[in-house]
Amino acid sequence: MKFFSGLLVALTAASANAFTANAPRTVSPKTALSATATEWDIANIGRSVRIEGSSREHWEFPDPNQEIVQVGIDSNGRPVESLIELWIGPDWTPMKVKAYTEDGMMRPVQSLIGTRNKAAAIDINNTGPGDFPLNAAAAYAGPSMVGQRADLIAANQGRYIEGGAVHSVNFDATVEQVQVLLYTDTRQLNAQVELLNGPNNFKQKYEVFTNNGLLNSLYVIFNTPGAGNVVRVTNLAPLEFPCKAFIASV
Repeated sequence: MKFFSGLLVALTAASANAFTANAPRTVSPKTALSATATEWDIANIGRSVRIEGSSREHWEFPDPNQEIVQVGIDSNGRPVESLIELWIGPDWTPMKVKAYTEDGMMRPVQSLIGTRNKAAAIDINNTGPGDFPLNAAAAYAGPSMVGQRADLIAANQGRYIEGGAVHSVNFDATVEQVQVLLYTDTRQLNAQVELLNGPNNFKQKYEVFTNNGLLNSLYVIFNTPGAGNVVRVTNLAPLEFPCKAFIASV
């Protein structure tokens, strides 16, 4: 209980931190999904860059009063293979996220990454071949994004996943987006989150490693068009490194 309260306080504190707001965003009032989707459009996140295969780009985040960075990656419909790294200082990489999607237009990469309230950088490496470019953007999260992790925890019970264990959740065709949060009690977080459509047919996948799963939880949003979607979480760490997962529709 103390662990849960500590995480909620940490996320709420991050939400309350003063920050310089990004440029105003144009949000369509049509539906909740369209509003969320508009917030995740690459052009609306911040400085966007086309990254060719086997090349990389990084974004600087010098403000210690802000903690949450919004990262978006898409393509023109081709597969995306990327490595997202958090850099703090000259030679410390406390968090790495491998991200794959079969269709970068239908299912873009969408994640919130914490900077631990330090001057940091986000590096995005296109690990795919040269003929599979991607578009990427990263910026400090706006007001509507800052509290999403804490809101997900407050509204859902969550589930502990022991090291080596697997947990799956099915979603029906009415669900258009799913949010997933993984964290630990300051121990390392080494896990894989997949979006499946059909038996072992993964459409999108994230693999995260961080030395502190409380300071650097994994928060991602999946687009889930159609029926038969399943989110599967695999704890890749040893038995003594459990994590807690929150999985819910947006």
